[in-house]
Amino acid sequence: MGAMIERVDNMPMERVSLATPVSEAEIARLKLGDVVYIDGIIYTAREGVYRKVVEEGLAFPPSLATLSNVNFHCSPAAVVKPDGTHSVEAVTATASFRFGKYMRRWFEQSGAKVIIGKAGLTETAYREWFQPHGAIYLTTVGYGLGATYGRAIRRVIEVHWLADLGIAQALWVLEVERFGPLLVESDRAGRSLFALANREINRRLGELYRDLPPLAMGRFGEQSSCEEEIV
Repeated sequence: MGAMIERVDNMPMERVSLATPVSEAEIARLKLGDVVYIDGIIYTAREGVYRKVVEEGLAFPPSLATLSNVNFHCSPAAVVKPDGTHSVEAVTATASFRFGKYMRRWFEQSGAKVIIGKAGLTETAYREWFQPHGAIYLTTVGYGLGATYGRAIRRVIEVHWLADLGIAQALWVLEVERFGPLLVESDRAGRSLFALANREINRRLGELYRDLPPLAMGRFGEQSSCEEEIV
């Protein structure tokens, strides 16, 4: 796993290219803050697909398990082409915390090893749901890059449960080339990039509070301690 990183400033943020299905060795080499690009096959699956597979017991598409272990939590902007096939022009990542109740069983039934989403999860979630399955989390960057990610999609290979779930919730199988940039938000040890950054920020808050002028509104709840402040 390499040395424990305690500060964001100490991260080299190396650029890494991954091919799907992503191997155990490639996952093990990823470090927090690495910038990742993906080539190969990825698929979208969110709560609609999770309900079908985890709650209703429908089989995960068997052909897909051999093609990819990368699950993207997103809403695709799909269009129907003149020949009746589909294309996905843009993709917007969705927050993964909404699928927490499904994740443990989803890993077991899908074989997913890489989850892509936005904003990440807690370190507790990574250690309870991801780490036992050797899985990691990649986060998209920015809120206006849907078309940028979409340009990396070369074609729609197939789509499952479109009639039942609709465009946003269906399982889309996508061939991608240099899909990214993505940040390694969690690693195989269950550590979190965002949690590390938050701890670093919290350590520095004390320095800011020490330089504050005398309280002007103490009777209305102003605090001189960041531990007692209500945000």
